[in-house]
Amino acid sequence: MKPAQTKDAGQRLRDRIDVKPRFSESDAIRLNNMFRGTETADMVRTVIKEGLVGDLAIVSSFGAESAVLLHMIASVDPTLPVLFLDTQKHFPETVAYRDTLVERLGLTNLVMLSPDSSELAAQDANGLRWSYDPDGCCEIRKVRPLAKALLEFDGSITGRKGFQSATRQGLPRFEIDTSDAQGRFKINPLASWTKPMLDAYFAEHDLPRHPLESQGYPSIGCAPCTSRVAPGEDPRSGRWKGWDKTECGIHSDVTPLPGADDDNGANDPVF
Repeated sequence: MKPAQTKDAGQRLRDRIDVKPRFSESDAIRLNNMFRGTETADMVRTVIKEGLVGDLAIVSSFGAESAVLLHMIASVDPTLPVLFLDTQKHFPETVAYRDTLVERLGLTNLVMLSPDSSELAAQDANGLRWSYDPDGCCEIRKVRPLAKALLEFDGSITGRKGFQSATRQGLPRFEIDTSDAQGRFKINPLASWTKPMLDAYFAEHDLPRHPLESQGYPSIGCAPCTSRVAPGEDPRSGRWKGWDKTECGIHSDVTPLPGADDDNGANDPVF
């Protein structure tokens, strides 16, 4: 970002750093309108090939449905950075599935994001923070490492879908990340996709499924905080079961369960 120069009353030049955000809500509205009715794969191809939002990375958990979006990305640019949060709490099956997809799809730029070792030592030395402060655990192992990594990019691509939970209904394809002042784009290509659409894509392209999906895990996060889901339940109801928590924090702030009153910060990370 180049500094702008201004003159004061004495005609002396001085530097002024331009802190204007990269993008604004109007940019997100424009792109949502531009791609209304466009097939998802075509939208992804155009955004990446034409650099419509600058430098991009995809954030992937290599979870139950991740192969669909990763396949689309690999078909356009297999060198696009794929950011994976190595929380050190993943199921072994997820780590193996990650390696399988990377090889199968020809992804060449997997970026491993790990929590800061000094923060772990000071705030989660025994590795059990998830059991009494899941938001704090997510903050250390997910939110902070991702926020640091995204400073290098103008936008990120996510695999969120509107059907996954009540907090994701009405999700737009393009939005602005409000977690900082950068004005970074957040792109949700699969926002309007349904489970049958995802299943059809898996079948059409012969993509491997996550090994835990058939065991009752439609949404897969860290092992200590992910439970099986009964038929008919919200796909994400197995995440942080028993807690007033629906998101890890990388896509939204701590959110109460649907219909619950604001908890006034009672569920915020405790440090």
